Amino acid sequence: MSSEIAANLEAVRRNIRAACERSGRDPADVTLIAVSKTKPAAAIEEALEAGAADFGENYVQELTAKIPYFEERGASVRWHMIGHLQKNKVKYLAGRTALIHSVDSVALAEQIEKEAAKKETETDILLEVNVAGEESKWGFTAADVSGAAAEIRALPHVHVLGLMTSAPYTEDPETNRAHFRALSRLAREMADAGLIEPPRDGFRTPVLSMGMSGDYTVAVEEGATIVRVGTSIFGHRDYSDKER
Repeated sequence: MSSEIAANLEAVRRNIRAACERSGRDPADVTLIAVSKTKPAAAIEEALEAGAADFGENYVQELTAKIPYFEERGASVRWHMIGHLQKNKVKYLAGRTALIHSVDSVALAEQIEKEAAKKETETDILLEVNVAGEESKWGFTAADVSGAAAEIRALPHVHVLGLMTSAPYTEDPETNRAHFRALSRLAREMADAGLIEPPRDGFRTPVLSMGMSGDYTVAVEEGATIVRVGTSIFGHRDYSDKER
């Protein structure tokens, strides 16, 4: 096992536990996703040996190439689609992910419904919210996401479990605290309004997928139930020759 990956994982877990202690939360309520995009199977295997169970991928082509490798080896992996998803690639994911984090339109949810129905399966999703209003980011606005959730709730094979955001890149994670707090408040309001599903398939709801390597401890303090950490576990990435 790579002692570096194992040590990195433990450091992240330790930081999550400390953030939970500061905010009076149970660490068991926070799922750590090891973001394995661009990383080889060997690195994922090392993380699995170190106790990781949930892995996030940004690119459909890369995700669907990795899934059979681990299935053939009998590895227990929960795969998460965390990157921008195009409608024409939904067919490759139906029934193969624990959670799709990046649903950013009603039309995309309807396409997921169509493909899930074809395969007689159900798909758990999160609605992506551009909570900081960045022009470069995908996602619903905070004002529009409740209405979208109401439409999507009518789809029988798609289940909205919560919200996801990618906060602005910053050198100071404290600058994202207000964004995380706003998303947490919004998710609770939507759950109270019946726009988010009750707990299912191992996920406590409302799910809040927020926080990455630079700011995950602040996200946990503000209520994140999923953090997506890549660089702090696997190191920096080589983005050459990858699907965009």
